[in-house]
Amino acid sequence: MLDQPALWWQAVGLFVAHFADWEAAWQGCVGDDARERKQVHALRSAAANVGATALAASAGALENCLLARLAGGAERVPEALRARLQADFRGAWRGAADARRASDPEALAR
Repeated sequence: MLDQPALWWQAVGLFVAHFADWEAAWQGCVGDDARERKQVHALRSAAANVGATALAASAGALENCLLARLAGGAERVPEALRARLQADFRGAWRGAADARRASDPEALAR
């Protein structure tokens, strides 16, 4: 973040706030490849912005599978991809929320 820690903390705060309900929204899209891909793509981009590399990678793997399906390729999405994404999301989001709270206890109250 251009050697500006305040920008990174701002990105973390936005990640925590914007993706607080992401998991439920994502699960509501499963079965609609186009909608699910959009949900996963947004998460992949945001995860990359805050340095959540494992989350960005698992989101990227699922997004690629969904893109292949949308192009008439892959027959089904392996449940292991979704399980990995769910686990990575939960870990990254909790870690980001805890770090944000520890750096500014009032941040999540706003």
